[in-house]
Amino acid sequence: MRSRTLFLPLVFATALAGLVAPTSTAAPSADKAGQSARSVRVDVPQVFGHRGASGYRPEHTLASYRLAIQLGADYIEPDLVPTKDGVLVARHENDITGTTDVADRQEFAARETTKTIDGRPITGWFTEDFTLAELKTLRAKERLPDVRPGNTRFDGRFQVPTFAEVLALVKEQGKKYGREIGVAPETKHPTYFDSIGLSPEEPMLRELKRAGLDRTRSKVLIQSFEITNLRQLDTQTDLPLEQLVDATGAPFDAVAAGDPTTTYASMVTRAGLREISQYADWVGPQKDLVLPRNAAGATTVPSSLVPDAHRYGLRVVVFTLRDENQFMAINFRRGTDPNAKGDIFAEVTAFLDAGVDGLFADYPDSAVDARDAWLE
Repeated sequence: MRSRTLFLPLVFATALAGLVAPTSTAAPSADKAGQSARSVRVDVPQVFGHRGASGYRPEHTLASYRLAIQLGADYIEPDLVPTKDGVLVARHENDITGTTDVADRQEFAARETTKTIDGRPITGWFTEDFTLAELKTLRAKERLPDVRPGNTRFDGRFQVPTFAEVLALVKEQGKKYGREIGVAPETKHPTYFDSIGLSPEEPMLRELKRAGLDRTRSKVLIQSFEITNLRQLDTQTDLPLEQLVDATGAPFDAVAAGDPTTTYASMVTRAGLREISQYADWVGPQKDLVLPRNAAGATTVPSSLVPDAHRYGLRVVVFTLRDENQFMAINFRRGTDPNAKGDIFAEVTAFLDAGVDGLFADYPDSAVDARDAWLE
């Protein structure tokens, strides 16, 4: 279903880093029918509130999403995992040991178990072993307390939200602020959940339809690190799809199928990007794939990923920009404290200069401020 019309505007107002000609006479350079490197650019690079405003609130809570919207994020990003009774909830992982108070709840002590998820043994508590009613008795907590101790003051205050509640919040906040707010759901571990009869794609599409967000121009971007489910979704919806690409490893569906050739590295070659363009509209690379680092840990010149992706009609959104030094290349750090704030504005500017169309950010206000200054 590659004829879908995307929500974001298709004409980019300003030439970036010499990658796009500033006049309407620019020659097309894409294989994708009717599209060129120029036509797929967005007029304003989009800021995605990564798990909400996870730098300020425990991730994947309604409070985190609400704050991200307040801080100007164009999209919020809920990761989706199912409960035992098939309801999608927003958690980064189905293992909720580190993001809820489940380990302190004696009534659920016997639920601790070890499972193999995407080839790795993990011991903890898992959403698929809880009904929604049981999960709603738990409370969220900060996942990175040593990095963001200020967020721990919110521990115990918020529930685990359902996807339906997230979509209702998006509508409510859109009316409040008078702008359309995007939602970028990511289906987590689709091969694993398929194997236990809890496929996340069908309930996700149902909830989007119930919310009136299943139309071609709805501001929705569906993401996955796997390939098979995105190809299936391409036959089920006209909503934009994003292929996430990590810095190392391979999509687990390829691993499970015994495919040794499909790796994340192969997917960001020209041939790989061209293949992605057959079923997806965006590619979401880990940020080092766009601005590689040298042996010392400093960024070097941009790779060819962005112009190559644009060549095949794909937009590019990088993950994840975080304000703390430890998550940055050394040329953006300030001082030696790993948890101190680095020069996020320089980092955002570097990625925008490299031509990306969007940024995932834990601190959406930092990314929005830097983006707006760059546009000026």
